[in-house]
Amino acid sequence: MQALTPEQYERLRDLAAAWQQQQGRGMKASPHYNPRLTVDALCFQELPASLDDTLRERYLVGALVTPVSLSLALVPVEADRPSPEPESRRRFALPSGCYPFAVERLGAPLWLWRCELMTDLSDIGSLHEASRLAQQLMDRVMTPEA
Repeated sequence: MQALTPEQYERLRDLAAAWQQQQGRGMKASPHYNPRLTVDALCFQELPASLDDTLRERYLVGALVTPVSLSLALVPVEADRPSPEPESRRRFALPSGCYPFAVERLGAPLWLWRCELMTDLSDIGSLHEASRLAQQLMDRVMTPEA
């Protein structure tokens, strides 16, 4: 697995900040809001294009942790890649199977494909626990089905 570049890490931080800014009020209104968590983009790595013959683009795959949810996220490697149309949906093949993603536009040029997997993180006690959960998620997602 190749390490991300400083520019990619910065873009992921910007993406998390944009998510917080766009979704912050709505998250706080959720009955499952966890004040111990923040929005963070964790465990990202480049998705091997060989997994999905239909992929013509390169993506980083990782976990998006928020105070209310845990999602798989795909972020285009090319920072200037235009966003798909609003409401766009697409299935992506990952080592553990195919997952349904929806586009999330966070203001030009930031956007991602997101597949929400958990919608209640209220019992997570710390950022450290959320990071471990994200790592476990990515280990499972990036392990081929037996």
